[in-house]
Amino acid sequence: QVQLVESGGGLVQAGGSLRLSCAASGSIDSIASMQWYRQAPGKQRELVATITSGGSTVYADYVKGRFTISRDTAKNTVFLQMNNLTPEDTGVYYCKANVFFRTLISTHWGQGTQVTVSS
Repeated sequence: QVQLVESGGGLVQAGGSLRLSCAASGSIDSIASMQWYRQAPGKQRELVATITSGGSTVYADYVKGRFTISRDTAKNTVFLQMNNLTPEDTGVYYCKANVFFRTLISTHWGQGTQVTVSS
C-alpha cells in the first residue's frame, strides 16, 4: 500500500507564492515520474507539471516561468514552487506518483490540497 500526503496549500493574494509538498510512503522500491495536477471548481482535472526519475521536467503552458517542480528522490517527495500566482490558479492540487514495487508498477494519488488566490 502506498500513501501520498500533500501539504502547503492555503490562501494567498495575487502575485504571491506557495510551495506544495507531496510525500510518498509505503510499499515503494522506486518512483518513476511524479506529477502535479489541479482541479478548479466546475472544471476537469488538468496536468500542471511532471518530473521524471531522471529529473526531466515538463510544464503546462499556463504555468511555465512561474511554477517549478522538483523532487527529493531519497525522501520520495515532490515539490511545486508556485510564484506570481493569479486567481486562475485557484483549485485543488493533487500529486500523482507512478510507483515500482517488486515487479509491478502502480499509480497513486494524494488527497489534494486547496490553493486559493485572491485578487
